[in-house]
Amino acid sequence: MMIRKKMSLRKRQSEFACKLPLLLLYAYALGYELTIGDVQSFPSDARHKRGSFHYKRLAIDLNLFRDGIYLTSTSAHEPLGVFWESLGGTWGGRWKDGNHYSWGEAK
Repeated sequence: MMIRKKMSLRKRQSEFACKLPLLLLYAYALGYELTIGDVQSFPSDARHKRGSFHYKRLAIDLNLFRDGIYLTSTSAHEPLGVFWESLGGTWGGRWKDGNHYSWGEAK
């Protein structure tokens, strides 16, 4: 039996950084525009706990626009969320945080 070593945080961060451009390019190919929301939190940031995937640098929040209109609904993010999941990521739309895209969270 082969025993798998747990992947290091740095390696998971590298995978996330590798996959993220695919999501961004896909969004633009669908006609969306993006701005970056939360990417990283710090110990002093009361909004996030140390276990947060933002704190681990394994999550990003994306602000979605179409024709200059800010799209705030989870449903607007669904095409991107489904694509992100197909790459192996976790989409926050499954728990009503539609603009959250993370790598390695339990599904």
